[in-house]
Amino acid sequence: MYASCDDPWGFRTRWYERRKRAVSMAALPRERYGCAFEPGCSIGLLTRELSFRCDQVLAWEGAHEAASRTREELADAGNVRVVWARVPEKWPKDEFDLVVLSELLYYFDDQDLAAVLDLAWGSLRSGGTLLAVHWRHPVAEHTRSGDDAHRALAGLPGLGRLVEHREEDFLLDVYQAGRCARPASVARAGGLV
Repeated sequence: MYASCDDPWGFRTRWYERRKRAVSMAALPRERYGCAFEPGCSIGLLTRELSFRCDQVLAWEGAHEAASRTREELADAGNVRVVWARVPEKWPKDEFDLVVLSELLYYFDDQDLAAVLDLAWGSLRSGGTLLAVHWRHPVAEHTRSGDDAHRALAGLPGLGRLVEHREEDFLLDVYQAGRCARPASVARAGGLV
């Protein structure tokens, strides 16, 4: 797809996509993150947004053409490193304050989905944030629905949900890693409550 079109999903041109990125960024509970990991970064538009909120962003993309374009597009962002790599075959050894699983989980069969979720959870620092956002409508290339992927994510132990956003078109969930079953709200963490 990326070989024949710069932006096959309309990430740059569609209001839906721009709005979804804005909702995703607004849902993050912390103003600033140290190190973030975004597997499946596509053409890097969400990656660019993450670069404004994170000290370092590691962005992986499995499609060579998309990874190359993202690397070129974000050459001016000194805090972003783009790598051509696929999960779950590979996973960085680092720990992260933020892991972003955007429009990715529905491509995996049961075994790979379990591996990706386990690796994502295992690479989060205590108190780290996991953001997941997925399309809800049927797509022939998807192994599962976005709803199914989010149900699997909700079943992971050691994650407390901070944000649950449901629309007809997409799901967005934000989790915090840690021991507490119910993480503090943004207001509570900021001493407002």
